[in-house]
Amino acid sequence: MPHPKADRLQALPPYLFKEIDRLKAEVAAKGVDVINLGVGDPDQPTPDFIIKALQKAAENPEHHQYPSYSGMGAFRKSAAAWCKRRFNLDLDPATEIVTLIGSKEGIAHFPLAFLNPGDVALIPTPAYPVYHSGTLFAGGLSHFMPLVAENKFLPDLNAIPVDVAKKAKIMFINYPNNPTGACADAGFFEKIVAFAKQYDIIVAHDAAYSEMGYDGYRPISFLEIKGARDVGVEFHSLSKTFNMTGWRLGFAIGNAEILDGLGQIKSNIDSGAFNAVQEAGIAALDGDQSCVTAMQEIYAERRDVLVGGLQALGLTVESPRATFYVWCHTPKGMTSAQFTALLLQEAGIVTTPGSGFGEPGEGYVRFALTVSKERMAQAIERMKKLVF
Repeated sequence: MPHPKADRLQALPPYLFKEIDRLKAEVAAKGVDVINLGVGDPDQPTPDFIIKALQKAAENPEHHQYPSYSGMGAFRKSAAAWCKRRFNLDLDPATEIVTLIGSKEGIAHFPLAFLNPGDVALIPTPAYPVYHSGTLFAGGLSHFMPLVAENKFLPDLNAIPVDVAKKAKIMFINYPNNPTGACADAGFFEKIVAFAKQYDIIVAHDAAYSEMGYDGYRPISFLEIKGARDVGVEFHSLSKTFNMTGWRLGFAIGNAEILDGLGQIKSNIDSGAFNAVQEAGIAALDGDQSCVTAMQEIYAERRDVLVGGLQALGLTVESPRATFYVWCHTPKGMTSAQFTALLLQEAGIVTTPGSGFGEPGEGYVRFALTVSKERMAQAIERMKKLVF
C-alpha cells in the first residue's frame, strides 16, 4: 500500500544537484566521457598534513565516544584564532562559536531555532537551495529577494514590503555568492545591519567561499561590520577552503544568544562532529595556509581558461573575483534548461541551469571550476562544435 510523504516534502522542489547527478549518470552510461562542471565539489585532494592529523587522531580511543554537542573546546579555540588572524575578530570560543557537521547542516537546522509556523524568512534568489528548504522544514514562509545583474546581484532592501519586513525573523545572505560569484563590500553589509536592527531580524550569513578570492581580493566577514554581532551569525565551512567536502566540518560564529538557539536544536538532533575529524580541522586551521593560496592560484588559472573560452565563443560572461563558479548568460533565444541540455547531450559537459537556483536565475548557466585547466580547455573545444 502507498505511504504518502509528509506535506513538507511535497512542498519541496526537486533537489537540484540530485537531478544533475541522475542526468550525468544517464549520459555516462552511454559511454560518453563526461566533463563535470556542475556540482561544486573540489577535485583536489585534502592536503596531506590534514589527512595525517586525522589518521593519528582516529587511533586515539578517547575519540571513539560521543563528542561534545557544541564541539571540542580545542577546535573552537582554533576557529577563534583563525577568525582573529583572517578577519581580526575577537570571539569567545565558549559562547560565540558552535561546531557544525558542515555548514549545510547548520544552515538547514538554523530556522528550526527561530521560526514558528507562518513566520517569514527573507531568502535571496537565485541561491543555494538549503535556505528555502530549511525554512519550509521549520514551517516558515519564504519571501524571496531577487538578485539581478542591475543591482550587482545584491538584494534590494527597499523592495521588501514593510509588512513583510515586520513579519520576518531571519534574513539569509551569502557572499561571495553562490551561484552568481558576486561579492559584497562593507557598505552593503552596513545596510544589512541597519535593516536588521530596524525590523528586529536575525541575519544568517553563509560565508562558505570566504577563502576563494582571486587577483588579490580578500572577502570580508559580515561580523567585521559595527553592530553585526548584535543581529547575526556567520557560517564557515572547511569544505571549500581545505578540500574537505566529504569530511563534513564547519563552524558558526557570532551572537552568543543566537548560537545558543542553534546549539539547542543540534543537541536534540545530532551528536556532534567526530572528534578525530575535529582534530584534523584543528590541523587545517592552525597549519600552513599555503595550501589555500595554492588552491586559489589553481582556480584562478581555470577561471581564466573558461571565461576566456566562453567569451571567444560569443557568450556574455564576467570573470568572478571569488568563488569557484562562473555565471554565464545563455545564448540568445535559449533557456537555461535548453542550454544545459545541449551541453550535456551534445558535448558531454555537465553544468547547472540558473533557473534551478530560482526564477531570477533564468537566462544563466553556472559552471564550476572543479576540473583541471586541461579538461576546461577540452570543454571549450567541445563547445566550439555546437550550434547555439
